[in-house]
Amino acid sequence: MPDYLLDVQGLETTFKTPDGVLYAVNGVSFGLKEGETLGVVGESGCGKSVTMLSVLRLIPSPPGKVTEGKALFFDRDLLKMSNEEIRQVRGAQIGMVFQDPMTSLNPVLTIGRQLEEPLMLHIGMTKKQASHRAAELLTMAGISNAEDRLNDYPHQYSGGMRQRVMIAMALACSPQILIADEPTTALDVTIQAQIVDLVRRLRDELGMAIIWITHDLGVVAGFAQRVIVMYGGLIIEEAPIRELYANPEHPYTIGLLGSLPRVDQKERTKLYSIEGAPPVLYSKPTACPFAPRCKWAMEHCWKENPTLDSVGPEHRVACWVDTKTGRHR
Repeated sequence: MPDYLLDVQGLETTFKTPDGVLYAVNGVSFGLKEGETLGVVGESGCGKSVTMLSVLRLIPSPPGKVTEGKALFFDRDLLKMSNEEIRQVRGAQIGMVFQDPMTSLNPVLTIGRQLEEPLMLHIGMTKKQASHRAAELLTMAGISNAEDRLNDYPHQYSGGMRQRVMIAMALACSPQILIADEPTTALDVTIQAQIVDLVRRLRDELGMAIIWITHDLGVVAGFAQRVIVMYGGLIIEEAPIRELYANPEHPYTIGLLGSLPRVDQKERTKLYSIEGAPPVLYSKPTACPFAPRCKWAMEHCWKENPTLDSVGPEHRVACWVDTKTGRHR
């Protein structure tokens, strides 16, 4: 077993709703090595964000609750820490960039105030020191005239600039891990590329590990070393990035890759689409959650949920069918 900076084991999270208990995360286990970039991929509702929010104890309770599992960070279980202990970890040792920067930033506080707060809280800087460091962080994140912009409010920044502020804020205390929750979703393609390049450069400079949550396999293609694919609150495939693109094993992963536009194809081809919708899990999956949408599904798929088994070096898949032969594994 390799040494992991973050080791998540058997994580389960539920939500109480008017229609019953929703099983959002159903036994997720993964590890993150020091300095590694891990991509977490899947469509909306598959459990990507809830998994990471559960690890950081940011699930609103009620209605949410982490019912099982461990999240070991330097051999300490984040899920068993006191509220005061987890507050010392969040921001200082594990930073997070949220999906929508407009709702993540406080609209009535200046950008400078919001950047200075974690520096004074976690590192003990004075107001003057924190203000100087905040300007440095904005400059590092690619915002010009940083000192002048500290007194501006979030609405005075564009969407791309607000996301840069969020990245600067997440990196303020030099965390060992940065969790980025779909940080480029609401941005146009040019700004997306700039944000990815910024995070890649900062990763190389600071040596931090990154968990990059996205629904777009194209975004993590040249960025992550390893990818986990989620569906129905479960990890259904895990592999090094090159291996996943060259030899996808799960029908869902094959569908995701098939839906990507390709620039190396000479002839026009219709993009692949996965029919149907993701499951709404008001009970724990006892069969393969992808079976209703899978063209390879066989009788066994409807009876038992497959376990995540090895199919190659560092390549694991949860599927009863060998998609290359169409036969039972």
